[in-house]
Amino acid sequence: MKTESKSNRFKLAMMLIAIGIVYGDIGTSPLYVMKAVVETNGGMEAISETYIIGCLSLIIWTITLLTTVKYVLIAMRADNHGEGGIFSLYTLVRKRRSWLLVPAIIGGAALLADGILTPAVTVTSAIEGIQEIPGLKESFLAQQNYILLIVITIISLIFFAQRFGTGSIGKIFGPFMMIWFSMLGIFGLMNLVTDVSVLRAFNPLYGIEILFDDSNKAGLMILGTVFLSTTGAEALYSDMGHVGKGAIYKTWPFVKVMLLLNYFGQCAWLIGRIRNRDFVPGEPINPFFQIMPDSFVVVGVIIATGAAIIASQALISGSYTLVSEAIHLRLMPKVDIKYPSTVKGQMYIPSVTFLIWLLCIFVVLYFRTSVNMEAAYGLSITVTMMMSTILLWHYLISRKHSAVLVTLVIGFFLLLEAAFFISSLAKFMHGGYIAVIISLAIALLMVIWYKGYQIKDRRAYDINIDLYKNQLRELSQDKRFPKYATNLVYLSTTSDMRMAEKQIFKSILDGRPKRADVYWLVNVRVSDQPFQVNYQIEDFGTDNVFKVQLVLGFRIHQNVNLYIKQIAETMLQKGCIAEQKRTYGTNPAMKVADFTYIILQDELPIDAKIAWRDRLIVEAKIFIKRFTASPIRWFELPSNEVHYEVIPISMPTYKTPPIKQIRHMKK
Repeated sequence: MKTESKSNRFKLAMMLIAIGIVYGDIGTSPLYVMKAVVETNGGMEAISETYIIGCLSLIIWTITLLTTVKYVLIAMRADNHGEGGIFSLYTLVRKRRSWLLVPAIIGGAALLADGILTPAVTVTSAIEGIQEIPGLKESFLAQQNYILLIVITIISLIFFAQRFGTGSIGKIFGPFMMIWFSMLGIFGLMNLVTDVSVLRAFNPLYGIEILFDDSNKAGLMILGTVFLSTTGAEALYSDMGHVGKGAIYKTWPFVKVMLLLNYFGQCAWLIGRIRNRDFVPGEPINPFFQIMPDSFVVVGVIIATGAAIIASQALISGSYTLVSEAIHLRLMPKVDIKYPSTVKGQMYIPSVTFLIWLLCIFVVLYFRTSVNMEAAYGLSITVTMMMSTILLWHYLISRKHSAVLVTLVIGFFLLLEAAFFISSLAKFMHGGYIAVIISLAIALLMVIWYKGYQIKDRRAYDINIDLYKNQLRELSQDKRFPKYATNLVYLSTTSDMRMAEKQIFKSILDGRPKRADVYWLVNVRVSDQPFQVNYQIEDFGTDNVFKVQLVLGFRIHQNVNLYIKQIAETMLQKGCIAEQKRTYGTNPAMKVADFTYIILQDELPIDAKIAWRDRLIVEAKIFIKRFTASPIRWFELPSNEVHYEVIPISMPTYKTPPIKQIRHMKK
């Protein structure tokens, strides 16, 4: 009984955590969706009851089809050992077709770009509620400049707090978001009972008819605004690994009901104002806050701001996860990753934090109002959804489902998302180009990084270690050369256990040879399993030359120093390497002697025989690498044990004519 009670409490806790983490983005959409629906059509004086019912029907079925059916019921089954998101989905299908990397890059880049707009839109929408507080409408706080100042301050505090982690305050996210969703449902229901006729919006025919109705001045382009109601669906799938699919299955019905109740309530309120002509022509409206009693608006603004902060936190954490996965897939350069708390999967990436913060502030200052931000919002996420749909088709086919059925279902979603994408293109000239530019910049970085690896792997010379093992054994015993290190470690990008880069042997043998007792060649392979920690080792029939491959999950930080020293101690205990005596030391339990890590830095030879496009990519990669995390930070190496060495990449070069001696010429 006690075990069952503990299990039930754990499930309830995970459900509460899911409400606090997973639904931040989609849960804050009622802040701005109906406001955008009204403003898109020209304001209160230009909308009709037919228009409102039609848009509400579109919202209901957009949330149902895209969020409930596609993501909750279908996509969440495509998990990679419990992890979700476009990169996790890509790892499941990347062996089927090499070109599937293209939708993965496009979708990942667009999702990161969309994550920059989300904090700006949600926080601004929440703070603009100040303009609806009785008594403050005419005060200086209601002026847009002061609202922007408050927004920038809140966003800056959110990003500043990332370095401390959210392990402690994260515990209140669930209860707070429960209050938020309950508030959505209560005020939605209070207004819904005043006009239950809005329930007819459940009929999808109203949604279809409004696309071609004269009261809809935007025509099919209204879909771009309606789409804002489901922008958090992709984030829901990405955050699956934090809480588990079970918790999402159990909580989504509650969240969806609260969202729909709020949308119904806002529409009932709008229809009442239209019938009674209870509005001032040209005056902007904010139905989310105006459906509340005047006495509650202050509290509503505070709760909405808290929900916007939590939604922003979820998007930032999601960006960290996305970047981390991209790094392990060789799609992004290595950046410094910190783990500020013991919460599973929680990380902090300073460089990413700074860039997103800077771009968020730019978005706020550039667009100034939430209405303007909404005009640019959602374009990127439609691209991500289409790319994930393509990958999902390949996943379902690989699981031996009926090809006809899968094609029909996935084809339907692709057509639906294509319609949203085309309608969202209308936002391009209204600010959508900002999201597109950011997406293209991120995608270009991914292409440069991935292609740079490919070019190096294709062109660089890898050599069989057996060819040099005898020289390395003799060098270890050659007392004519001073000992460089007891254990000399090189990081190798070659996964073949019997091969290594030619640069490594150049570093050891050419010039002044580096004598060491043991030579370690270490390759780190990222596993599709998120938390795997394994290794394999090859000794080449020697006791001083070893190739080690660390097999680490894509959610594991790469503590090479710790793992290699553990492996060395194990090899010492088994008698695979000679005893390493330590005459001096502060740690008497330490059984292995000193380690020295050699980090080889790439340099492209001037005379390299390489196409100009490839040269451009490699040189761009080398340039970008200067601004990324050092191998010391990434592999968690002790800086006092690391030596850097620049060696040109080994690749074919153009032949130069032989030099000829000439006789001294007399004057």
